[in-house]
Amino acid sequence: MEKQRISAQVAGISPSATESTSFLANQLRRKGIDIISFAQGEPDFDTPDHIKQAAVDAIHEGFTKYTDVPGIPELKEAVALKLQRENNITYDPDQIVISSGAKQALYEVFRTILNPGDQVLIPTPCYVSYAEQIKLAGGEPVFFATKEENNFRPQFDEVKEHYSSTIKAFIINSPNNPTGAVFEREELQKIADFLVERGVYLITDEVYEHIMYDTMQHISVASLGDKIMDHSIVVNSVSKTYAMTGWRVGYAAGPKDVIQAMGDFQGHASGNINSIAQKAAVTALLGDQQPVRDMVAEYGKRKNYMVERLNAMPGITCRHPDGAFYTFPNITGLFGKTYDGNTIENDLDAAKFFLEKAHVAVVPGAAFNSSGYVRFVFAKSMEEIKEGLDRIEQSLDLLS
Repeated sequence: MEKQRISAQVAGISPSATESTSFLANQLRRKGIDIISFAQGEPDFDTPDHIKQAAVDAIHEGFTKYTDVPGIPELKEAVALKLQRENNITYDPDQIVISSGAKQALYEVFRTILNPGDQVLIPTPCYVSYAEQIKLAGGEPVFFATKEENNFRPQFDEVKEHYSSTIKAFIINSPNNPTGAVFEREELQKIADFLVERGVYLITDEVYEHIMYDTMQHISVASLGDKIMDHSIVVNSVSKTYAMTGWRVGYAAGPKDVIQAMGDFQGHASGNINSIAQKAAVTALLGDQQPVRDMVAEYGKRKNYMVERLNAMPGITCRHPDGAFYTFPNITGLFGKTYDGNTIENDLDAAKFFLEKAHVAVVPGAAFNSSGYVRFVFAKSMEEIKEGLDRIEQSLDLLS
């Protein structure tokens, strides 16, 4: 009898919807179709020159060998300094592990703290990989929906309602992917106090912390008290902040026993991350921060333009995100409309319509456990944004 070729755990996960959408868009491009993609969350800016130069210097200096698995001392010290300076939280370098992007750090957290049957509470809409990583680690994701009228910000009463004694961890993603929602201090404090009193880990994904708009402020939950800090695991990366997505440098900071166990796991799973990228990340964290401010200022202009344009389109409404570089418009006003004998019945249909008729790629809200919406990325040039939105607007004339 032939043995099962694929493990049940891996066979049971879903492919990344953002990656799948980008793949489909690339397939159409290869056929000669001009596709504008608002699908993949990646800065369109180049990595700042002083960061690239640090990598070049590392190569010329021969810094191309294995490093300590949890990261080079200089980078762990730079992360510790960054967390103290920007987030008002103090970690020793041995409470920090350097990983191949925040995604690897998140997976290592789940593998380290979860036992079979442990549950993780996740506000939705949420990042596409949380649930699949949790399942791969033997845990069970438990979702609850945030409300559009609250700008998708999780509320204490919602957390309290969905808490049970089987909840091992709670995910905080602020600013949020895909909505851009940012936790407000008062609500975050109430949620943290409630969960920590019950021994729940707070896993805080802060990769968009610097991309904030208007008067919104990022609050790292670990800064809200010593007991909360002892139950918090901070995950971050240089990818979004410094336009370093391809460099694959992330990190986690938290209780020493958890971080040490994550390092042990990483030692067997992947070893150290790229030595040259680590040197570049030191310069990113400790060097000139003006390029970050310049990028965020430009994102703010694009956000305002995209939200205004989307709100002017029939059947679409869009709130201003608090942070990150995504809009998450409500497209339920398009449901029931038809084209070429097809009816738009959900966000998957709407995304398909935009791709086929406008040649614009967006990610359906179902990918983020929130139907009735689609996600647009505005980490694109203003020219691309204008052209893409023109196409969307024109395609709506095809609906009846």
